[in-house]
Amino acid sequence: MSAKFKQMWTVLAFLSPGLIPLLVFWIWPTLNAAYISLTNWDYMSAGYDFVGLRQYEKLLTSADFYKAAKNTLVFCAASTALSISGGLGFAMLLRRRFKGSGLFRALFFSPWVTPAVAVSLVWMWVFDEKAGIANAVLNFLALPSLKWVGSSRTAMLAVVIVTVWKSAGYSMVFYLTALDKVPQPLYEAAVLDKASPVRSFWKITLPGISPTTFFLFVISTVNGLQAYDQIQILTQGGPAGSTRTLLYLYYHLGFERYDMGQASALAILLLVLAAGLSCIQSAVAKRTVHYG
Repeated sequence: MSAKFKQMWTVLAFLSPGLIPLLVFWIWPTLNAAYISLTNWDYMSAGYDFVGLRQYEKLLTSADFYKAAKNTLVFCAASTALSISGGLGFAMLLRRRFKGSGLFRALFFSPWVTPAVAVSLVWMWVFDEKAGIANAVLNFLALPSLKWVGSSRTAMLAVVIVTVWKSAGYSMVFYLTALDKVPQPLYEAAVLDKASPVRSFWKITLPGISPTTFFLFVISTVNGLQAYDQIQILTQGGPAGSTRTLLYLYYHLGFERYDMGQASALAILLLVLAAGLSCIQSAVAKRTVHYG
């Protein structure tokens, strides 16, 4: 046995604790889903037919797909923008250490580590039309009550609020580090040039934290594509499909309509989209490191 062959097996032996779970729980299921997307399996029958790309054609010509895509775009855009801006706001408030600042940081970050199901159940009580805190606050402000998750006009707003409340602390943690890395002499020079705080923010702070902002944009968008728990608990994709995103459509196709072939086709499309975003983020990160 050659030395190179022995070295290769030694490397594989050391990598196997990580490679085996990857192959069993990610690569094989992905390949299997790709194959199922080319069939008309109904999830219940033992037999099925190979139909090629017909499931993709059926999916991409479906009105439900484009409605779910629109809902996904609205949800991702709103939740990403508000999570990032909210996280930046919290970070700027808490970047200077003061008495109790550590406690506030922990409180703002705690929703991120709380299970989404538990968070959604609590917010169901908050959004209760008759006894919820949300409508109590609106009534206190002399504003009319809302149906929240019971109306197609406000259901998406409710889901976005829950998502932002949970994820803003995650963005805050990254921004706290990013803000500390912005060169302080730039701010001192801005003070000497009599630049206003707003101008310093736009000309120094935002460019200085732009790599972190782009990273959070990609991560938040991918998380938005994968959002399911809060939608299932709060709205079940309704009312009238107003909160049915692409991932929830996957659940609807596969486990309610038993069209596993079309559901797998949608899963593959989501995987390609998420992988594309991740590749873009990785390329931008490498370029930032190279030119930074």
